[in-house]
Amino acid sequence: MKRNKVLSLAGMAAKAGKIASGGFPVEKAVKTGKGHLVIVAEDASANTRKRFKDMCSYYQVPILFMETREVLGKVIGKEFRASIAVLDAGFAKAMLGAEGQQKKEECVCQK
Repeated sequence: MKRNKVLSLAGMAAKAGKIASGGFPVEKAVKTGKGHLVIVAEDASANTRKRFKDMCSYYQVPILFMETREVLGKVIGKEFRASIAVLDAGFAKAMLGAEGQQKKEECVCQK
């Protein structure tokens, strides 16, 4: 149920233009400080998962691993997406609150 809330908020953020999706745009958002939360698909490659986990740890950006590439893409109105970044602090905070019971290693760090 809580994952549905996170996905719903991601869809609203996408409609508001507050989502970056795809490898390079997400990486740029995190490195420039514009990304407040990263969501990576559970079925993303091991290399992709490790790259984003390490990057988010270094830049102190929370990260969630959830759903599939197909679901993440569909939520934001695109095709398959292995990663998305939330560019709005309010949406990111609401999503982290809705996903409050994620495993410790899934949420690398909180701002």
